[in-house]
Amino acid sequence: MTPLQRRIVDIIRRDGPISVETYMALCLGDPAHGYYMTRDPLGPGGDFTTSPEISQMFGEMIGVWIATAWGAMGAPPKFSLVELGPGRGALMADALRALRAAPDCLAAAHVELVEISPVLREKQRAALASAPAPVVWRDGVEQTADGPFILVANEFFDALPIRQCVRRDGETRERRIACDADGALIFADDGGAISETCPAGEDVTRSIAARLVKAPGAALIIDYGHAGDGEGDTLQAMRAHAFVDPLASPGECDITAHVNFGALLAIARAGGAATQGPVSQADYLRAMGIETRAAMLAKRADDRQKLALASALARLTDVKNARAMGALFKAIALRSPGLPPMPGFDR
Repeated sequence: MTPLQRRIVDIIRRDGPISVETYMALCLGDPAHGYYMTRDPLGPGGDFTTSPEISQMFGEMIGVWIATAWGAMGAPPKFSLVELGPGRGALMADALRALRAAPDCLAAAHVELVEISPVLREKQRAALASAPAPVVWRDGVEQTADGPFILVANEFFDALPIRQCVRRDGETRERRIACDADGALIFADDGGAISETCPAGEDVTRSIAARLVKAPGAALIIDYGHAGDGEGDTLQAMRAHAFVDPLASPGECDITAHVNFGALLAIARAGGAATQGPVSQADYLRAMGIETRAAMLAKRADDRQKLALASALARLTDVKNARAMGALFKAIALRSPGLPPMPGFDR
């Protein structure tokens, strides 16, 4: 039994079963034992790998998008460049390097990283120690500076706690987690149709939309998910790059859920923002020119590097099956009303 499991079992035995939303929040963000609060989860030695860790080209394409969005905003002399959940800082480091080709945009950028993990903040500080723009850290998006802004969120929304409901015999109830006599965690409400919402993700989207109405800005969100109605159980856990039981080792594995892009887009539009997408990650990256970038890098690469480039490109843009990164991951863009459409989207 993990230390966090002992705490959760104590809570359940004292107060009764807890919601999936509460469980997920404890697993990821508990100050003493939460997954993101205690470790670096990324890379071959961790539990999962994100697109920026696969290749510099991913962050470079984000940099191109940032420069184009800045121009569409009227090239403000100062803007906040916000990233939600920056991982090890690889995406921002690569994006800022790409922005050296747009020096006026780079000079206007003030980087604000929204990160709750003390471990990952140290990784980000190391990665951005020589960043060509000022960098500060925030605990939440609501703490970022007012005024023009560009926001990027890659694999952020999938880690926000979800709420699950079970519908059976015409009755809907919130799905809860209990424990058996031995302390093993179990679902207390099963056997019906499961639906999901993400209140935390909806709140973040409302906050972004409200800012887009007040000041010129744009937001790019990339994550794995769907544009559906939230039906079905998508709660999942990863450990050592393999799927595991999300109730088995709380605090010791990454727990996520698929993002409902349809819900986020509807909330953003209701808040006054203009929207684009979703499109597949493959379509987005190709539209931004990743294949051209790969060809440029290959010209000055040796045979081993060329193979690595080709492998990274294939991994980022693979659409061979529904779980391939290029297909499973989607991209959406939000922007201030009145601004022209952002690049990378055909609608």
